[in-house]
Amino acid sequence: MDSTLILVIVIVTTALIFDFINGFHDAANSVATIVATRVLTPFQAVLWAAFWNFIAAIPLLFFHDAGVAKTVGSGMVNLDYVTEMVILGGLIGAIAWNLFTWWYGIPSSSSHALMGGYAGAALAKVVITSGGEHLGDVLVAEGWIITIGFIVVAPLLGMLLAYALMLAVYWLFQKSSPKKMDRWFRLLQLVSSGLFSYSHGANDAQKTMGIITGVLVTAGYLKVFHVEWWVVLSAHAAIALGTMSGGWRIVHTMGGRLTRLKPRGGFCAETAGAIAILFPTYLKIPVSTTHVITGAIAGVGSIQRAKAVRWQLATNILWAWILTIPCSALVGGISYVLLKTVTGRQ
Repeated sequence: MDSTLILVIVIVTTALIFDFINGFHDAANSVATIVATRVLTPFQAVLWAAFWNFIAAIPLLFFHDAGVAKTVGSGMVNLDYVTEMVILGGLIGAIAWNLFTWWYGIPSSSSHALMGGYAGAALAKVVITSGGEHLGDVLVAEGWIITIGFIVVAPLLGMLLAYALMLAVYWLFQKSSPKKMDRWFRLLQLVSSGLFSYSHGANDAQKTMGIITGVLVTAGYLKVFHVEWWVVLSAHAAIALGTMSGGWRIVHTMGGRLTRLKPRGGFCAETAGAIAILFPTYLKIPVSTTHVITGAIAGVGSIQRAKAVRWQLATNILWAWILTIPCSALVGGISYVLLKTVTGRQ
């Protein structure tokens, strides 16, 4: 077995480890609302979410439209400046930031950690090998402009949709008692949470697919950027298994500390979040499920009164969003330098 193949296997394995960590890091996004409203127990909720995470692979297997994967794999960083070591360094940067934020219970974005780590490693490689001469050519401007724009757009969309859905629910059920409303929405929340978990798998698993396909192209095992069927299945399996492992530190923040939720609020937050993720997925844009569901939960809470949302906590979460890309990029760059020093490979 040649050294390149061994390295590719190591990188693919690392990418799937990241996907697994993404699953348990973002499990809170999928299950926090349904656990907070006590519709399902934590164990039941993660099984339900993991099932829908995996089911999201089916359309990709039949229609081969992994647009988000292509954006992440080749639409953010110029593949001319990408090597196996760059991808491995980027993955290490993303994993390190994810574990750090998970440990402290901060709902940061796994998606933006991956993009930041990948970009940081590529920039470090160019600085070391060419003294920064081609630094401006490393990042694909269009991909970054759209992605950074949706850091703002996606949570706002989730917030506005959730707010609008809550208004509609209050108007439609104005003659119903809260107890009767909650009985109906406990059932409806099974549907909304499944839809949100499906959207999570549909967008987030593709990011790992993009990285794996990128390394296969870089190593010469693929002539063109095309996501293979085994990549689709392995990425969805990894994120589903990660979701099953939980992520209770962040569940506590998302499900109880940001605002108090009832089944009708959980339904509106999950439905709004799913729509706000599936829309950019259709447009082939990677977005953060963390950002979206945080915005949706805030939208549900703010319909009662502004003070129903703990805005100081929301501000802390916002700072985590702002810091994710530069911090993971820094760790990704350092990881690349260390890998190059140890292995001698660029």
